Amino acid sequence: MNRTSPAPSTTPTVDALVEAVLAGEHGPLPSGLVATSVFWIHHGTRLAGGDTTYLNQYVLVRLGGSFGGCAFEAGEIDPSICRDSSGTPLDVLLREAPRPLRIAALDAYLSETRPHRLAAEEGDAEAVTLPAGTPEVRAKARDAAVAGLLDIEEGAKVGLIGVVNPLIAAIRERGGEPLPCDLNLKATQWGDPVTDDMHEVLDRADAVVATGMTLSNGSFDTVLERCRSRGIPLIVYAQTGSAVARAFLGSGVTALSAEPFPFSQFSAEETGLYRYRAVGGA
Repeated sequence: MNRTSPAPSTTPTVDALVEAVLAGEHGPLPSGLVATSVFWIHHGTRLAGGDTTYLNQYVLVRLGGSFGGCAFEAGEIDPSICRDSSGTPLDVLLREAPRPLRIAALDAYLSETRPHRLAAEEGDAEAVTLPAGTPEVRAKARDAAVAGLLDIEEGAKVGLIGVVNPLIAAIRERGGEPLPCDLNLKATQWGDPVTDDMHEVLDRADAVVATGMTLSNGSFDTVLERCRSRGIPLIVYAQTGSAVARAFLGSGVTALSAEPFPFSQFSAEETGLYRYRAVGGA
């Protein structure tokens, strides 16, 4: 469960990955592929016992037998993108689309060229089944699976870039001290202050857990570079761009919880996620 693909020879950035995909370095040329369907989902969630309503928007791309997804902030794109972009050649989306749609298209391509289930069958990922049940039961199981990728000492400071309250609890259960950072929240469920300055968190943390939303808002490259330069583990938990984040295993990302679409919050039945660890990772 700890083998990964060789690290890319180019500087590890999202733009470099896009260029490599466009050049056919990761599979078939995107110019010969079509995004059959582009759609989006807007939903809100408030877990029992919490006072935070999570509002999420996702744009999704269907490519062959795979989906790619990317969360985005309100107002970044509008529903007309579904009409305008469905049936578009994939290389056009990778070059010209708004960033969230570019990330979703890239995720769809990398998911199609190597599905997470195939990586699990080949021993490169660990398939984790989330139990059927209420949103609270499923969220707790999901975030415990993410926290299980952390190998930390008691009292270690864990930067959390993108706050989810059950993950705060899971980090504490493993002996870590969360350093929460989020652009939309001011406090955790327990009243812990949440900063919007990720640089402060990246400077103090002994390990970092970042959401795939960093791919959408353009901060992923900064988080990746800072963790690499400091030599600290970077764990990514991704619904957004789960296959995109996988491409950076061993090049700054030490572990990944990848949850491809359909995401856990859209079902009360058993669903799966996939945990990856880089060689010598966290």
